[in-house]
Amino acid sequence: MSMLMVKCFAAGLAGTYLETNFGPNLGTGSLGLPRLFGATPAILTGTSFWVLLHGFFVVGRSRSKYMKLAEEDGEKEVEERYGLPNLYAQGTSKHAKAFNCIQRSHQHILETFPYLCMISLVGAVHYPITAATATLAYAVGRYSMSRDYACSEGDPSKRYTSP
Repeated sequence: MSMLMVKCFAAGLAGTYLETNFGPNLGTGSLGLPRLFGATPAILTGTSFWVLLHGFFVVGRSRSKYMKLAEEDGEKEVEERYGLPNLYAQGTSKHAKAFNCIQRSHQHILETFPYLCMISLVGAVHYPITAATATLAYAVGRYSMSRDYACSEGDPSKRYTSP
C-alpha cells in the first residue's frame, strides 16, 4: 500500500511539473480562473451522479435480493435485520455479509467524496489538467473498487481483485 502512495505522489509531482513547464498557456477566463478549470467540476458532477445512482439502485436492489435469499434459506427476522432504517444487515450469515460488502462500498465512497471535491477544486485553480486527470483517476478507481467489493460475496479481502 505504501508503494502505491509513493507512485501516486510521484505521478502528482510529475503532472504539476509537466503542466507548469510544458503545458499550454491558455490564459484565464472571465472569473480569473484557468480556462480548463471547468473540466474538474464536470468530472465531479458526473462522479456525484454515479455515487447517487449506485446508492439508490445497486444498494437498494441488493437489499431486496439478499432479503429474499435469506428468507428462502430460512433465516429468522429477515425484515428486521435487512430492512430500512438499518444501514447494514445484522448477523453473520453469508447473505448478510454479501449485502454488507455492497453497502460498505457505497459508504466508503460517501466518506471520501467530500475531500475529493475540496482538494480537486483547489488544485484546479493552478493545475487544471492535473486536477482533472487525478479526479478522473479517482472516479475510475472508485468504480473498480465498488464493483470488486460487490463481487466479493461477503469476503471483503477480495475487494482489491478483479472478478
